[in-house]
Amino acid sequence: MKKGLVLSAMMLTAMVSMAKDIKTVVVTTQPQMHCENCEKKIKGNLRFEKGVKQIECNIDKQRVTITYDADKTNTDAIIKSFDKFGYKATEVKKEVPAEKGEKKASKK
Repeated sequence: MKKGLVLSAMMLTAMVSMAKDIKTVVVTTQPQMHCENCEKKIKGNLRFEKGVKQIECNIDKQRVTITYDADKTNTDAIIKSFDKFGYKATEVKKEVPAEKGEKKASKK
């Protein structure tokens, strides 16, 4: 019984230490993406950046969603990597909806 309990605790500890910190960042680019070639250029260059796991481009919304391993890179490094192939990236901040009952500031 003790062996099983100790083994389970060791396995749980190993799993937690091996867990990766996967994060996502959404950016918009300048110049804007307007065709599939723009999308291919972005995906083709970003895939070589250390820690990048997945890249999704949405031409209609002008957004690039990048999933990355935070242990290997960070948002700033990903944004700077766009400069290498002629784009300027700006992070799109998530909009937080106002809570009910919260008054909006009025301009005078």
